[in-house]
Amino acid sequence: MMKSNPFDTARVQLTVWYVLIIFVISGLFSVAFYQAATKEIDNIIERLKFEELRGEIELFRILKQPSAPTIEDLQQHKERTMVSLIAANGAILIVTAGFGYWLAGRTLKPIKTMVEDQNRFISDASHELRTPIATLRAEMEGGLMERKITDSSARKLVNSNLEELSRLQNLTNNLLSLTGLGLGKNHKEKKENINVAEIVDVAKNRVNALAKAKSIKITAKISSQKLKVSGNKENLTELITILMENAIKYSPQKSAVTIDVKKLTKKVEIVITDQGMGIAKDEQEKIFERFYRTDKSRSTTEGFGLGLSIAKKIIDDHSGTIEVKSKNGKGSTFIVTLLENNS
Repeated sequence: MMKSNPFDTARVQLTVWYVLIIFVISGLFSVAFYQAATKEIDNIIERLKFEELRGEIELFRILKQPSAPTIEDLQQHKERTMVSLIAANGAILIVTAGFGYWLAGRTLKPIKTMVEDQNRFISDASHELRTPIATLRAEMEGGLMERKITDSSARKLVNSNLEELSRLQNLTNNLLSLTGLGLGKNHKEKKENINVAEIVDVAKNRVNALAKAKSIKITAKISSQKLKVSGNKENLTELITILMENAIKYSPQKSAVTIDVKKLTKKVEIVITDQGMGIAKDEQEKIFERFYRTDKSRSTTEGFGLGLSIAKKIIDDHSGTIEVKSKNGKGSTFIVTLLENNS
């Protein structure tokens, strides 16, 4: 027996409530309208009955109102009014059911998307956590099975465990960043005037060791040392650091990475270019998704596939934009645009 989708069930239930509310309102309105519309008719019917009792109705119709309706005509008019209102309410019920079902779908769509994202996030996070935890357990169990363990072996085991713990710590920090519990959580409270040249310099210093290890030259070109943006300084520094780290990680030995900062109309543009393997066009929109890794050659690079997701989150928090231009084998260019602060 197939399990019903909870969102489909909720959609039907919400539709029923929409229809019920509209039907009650429409019914009350119809009753009020019918009473108001037939009140005068009832008065006329009562008057005609009274005239009939006096035996003067035929004379009254001939002399005064030759086309005056009969009591039967008025009764039929009341019945037609009631039938019309019932038909109208039936039509309203059908239209409301269709429109309500559509509206319920629209209402639940953001919630459904959020839950799906959350489930995917939990699934991906669990998958990423499983590897270092499994490695830790295997190494510890292997160490315990040895009857005699030398000091050198013990140190090697501890160092290996520390590496895996470091990976777990990095993953945890990144997950906290994405869920808003860490990075960017106080963006609105910590808004400040930031010199772009300063944060580029800090980010460059953070990745210098990584660049030296691969003999990669980093060149920064800044059109003005006075360019400023508004936002969270630490987050924007982290943004540039992530993009520079990515550029270095996916670049070959002895290549170059450039950072070009330009002033646009009321905006500041930060362009980071590498000479790496590039990104296929059909993957360029996916690289900002959590845990997304591109082809196998890129997936061998150390990391969890969270960096660009964090970068995108920071950009969104600062009402900026990020764009990637790349071709396989010809490097990648990431273009970040932020609003300039002239104050």
